[in-house]
Amino acid sequence: MKKFPLILCLLCALQQLAAQNLNLYEKKWFIRGNDTLRYRVLFPEKFKSSKAYPLLVFLHGSGERGNDNNAQLAHGGEVFTREAIRHYFPAIVVFPQCPAGSTWSHYKRDHHPESGNFDIITEAEPPLTLRLLKQLLDSLSESGVVDTRKIYIGGLSMGGFGTYDMITRYPDYFAAAFSICGVADIPQMMQKARNLPLWIFHGALDNVVPPIADRELYKALMTLGDQHVMYTEYPNLNHNSWDAAFAEPKLLPWLFSNKKKHKKQ
Repeated sequence: MKKFPLILCLLCALQQLAAQNLNLYEKKWFIRGNDTLRYRVLFPEKFKSSKAYPLLVFLHGSGERGNDNNAQLAHGGEVFTREAIRHYFPAIVVFPQCPAGSTWSHYKRDHHPESGNFDIITEAEPPLTLRLLKQLLDSLSESGVVDTRKIYIGGLSMGGFGTYDMITRYPDYFAAAFSICGVADIPQMMQKARNLPLWIFHGALDNVVPPIADRELYKALMTLGDQHVMYTEYPNLNHNSWDAAFAEPKLLPWLFSNKKKHKKQ
């Protein structure tokens, strides 16, 4: 019984430390006309405005939508504040927040198991949130602090959908991407993003976003001879496969090892 207060104190201390680490992310607002995209940004330690750094943007899931400019850090935010990560992978890390009722990409639920119970709608114009995100990334790139050969994107669930949407629309923009429990427009991916380094993660027991769509995407890309795609499926996990994905020791070394041969024009 005497150990319980000690354990409780330790847990409280860890929670406070995690909260303090998340405070390393600066609160920002990207405003264009009447539209606003809230985001948090983590700059490298000893950041120098004269230097160009890799840029990583991470898209959250539907449960973190809102306007508090905080909830989007719930999953993955703490990872990039770790001392070792900041030391070995100095980068500008951006966590944008999608407003309530909005999405990163166009999709709807359907009743076709072969599509993973989601129907991806590829339209000429992406949702406002994705358009604002692209403008934000362009703004950061044009500021001179971003190495445009090393721009990366990842996301989970709804953010996984958005990750696929972004790399389909702008395949030459990113050096690599990773998607966790997402769904893609497979024909569009095969046509436009087949050679982009991509690591796909999914839980085999996922009953929110069934893994069949990611399985089919991986199979389709492999059929085309894509040598840059990897697929990891966790046999005992449901929808929350992001904790396991972020715990993969090779994820960040792999991600940041990729770079484009030429800078983005």
